[in-house]
Amino acid sequence: MIFNEACGERLPRLGFGCMRLPQTKENTIDEKELGRMVDCAMEAGVNYFDTAWPYHGGHSELAIGKALKKYPRESWYLATKFPGHQIADSYDPAGVFEKQLQKCGVEYFDFYLLHNVCESSLGVYTDPRWGIVDYFRQQKRLGRIRHLGFSTHARPDTLEKILDYLGDSAEFCQIQLNYLDWTLQDAKAKYDLLTLRGIPVWVMEPLRGGKLANLPEADAQKLKAQRPEESQAAWAMRWLMKKENVRMVLSGMSELSQMQDNIAAFSGGEPLSDAEEQLLFSVAEGLKNALPCTKCRYCCEGCPMQLDIPLLIHAYNDLKFASSMTVPMQLDALEEDKRPSACIGCGACKAVCPQQIDIPKALKELSDMVASRPSWAEICRQRAEAAKKLGG
Repeated sequence: MIFNEACGERLPRLGFGCMRLPQTKENTIDEKELGRMVDCAMEAGVNYFDTAWPYHGGHSELAIGKALKKYPRESWYLATKFPGHQIADSYDPAGVFEKQLQKCGVEYFDFYLLHNVCESSLGVYTDPRWGIVDYFRQQKRLGRIRHLGFSTHARPDTLEKILDYLGDSAEFCQIQLNYLDWTLQDAKAKYDLLTLRGIPVWVMEPLRGGKLANLPEADAQKLKAQRPEESQAAWAMRWLMKKENVRMVLSGMSELSQMQDNIAAFSGGEPLSDAEEQLLFSVAEGLKNALPCTKCRYCCEGCPMQLDIPLLIHAYNDLKFASSMTVPMQLDALEEDKRPSACIGCGACKAVCPQQIDIPKALKELSDMVASRPSWAEICRQRAEAAKKLGG
């Protein structure tokens, strides 16, 4: 495992992101599989675990805290986040923080982040009635937080304002960084700004919600021709190794094989060559016709129709890329009031989307695309008729 120094600590460059933990058939966290993944991580030296208040409906903190209990407290680093982007009158820093300590079963957090400080939440974090930043500065002085930082999807100009406001309180910053968003979301400008300010970079979404580990076949073959034994995920990880100020790469792993593949990528492997980096950038250019949804699910929490928006955006991207039978099959399996046509265009989802996607517009386009194509039931009927004609 590759290690580096950051915030005065010896950290692995790979961390376990706990936003997409393994699931049971009942859609609960699979604690047995999680335990195996934690064991594998700890054995390899991957001892940094990143969770947050809203992950898995509030169950991620509980699950990772339970999984880590078998190991000495000083042998692992635990990070979680304050949900200021979801603030309500019932939220206060002390109430949330004390509950998080209880849920995780710890007396302190090694790393603590102000979650998703961005254009829509900066006002909350700076509002004196909440006293959020002052409260967490105090917790750091008391030793209940070892290192304080923040995560953000903000534009570069807003990121600069955040850094100015937090000053020396910001020891590290977590941004969305991968070879696609280097240009698509201006991540290069954010990385350069943080580097200039001397702020270590933590990476989220290194695989863009799995997209960069499931490339179109033509792109996958280009990478395979260069490195036959290398996974697509490893290419993305090795690209990040080229960035000296990237001190932590958080991968939201959902199964043991993903953990093993990521560990292999960070266990003595070489960063990509300049030519290989250019190959990745060419692949990225071909992917940019899709909406940049990372399945964070912030959009779902305030949807009055309770739509599974990431699922619908995935369907939108699939249909925009090429005609697909998968999409009508998936959408037909939904209740009528959970299909894209059920969107009332209120805009609540758009207001909280970290990727700034115009979700109502996309769902309207998806609804129109679906309406212009045969449903899955109709496709099945047509196939049955064709089979009869062929004597099947």
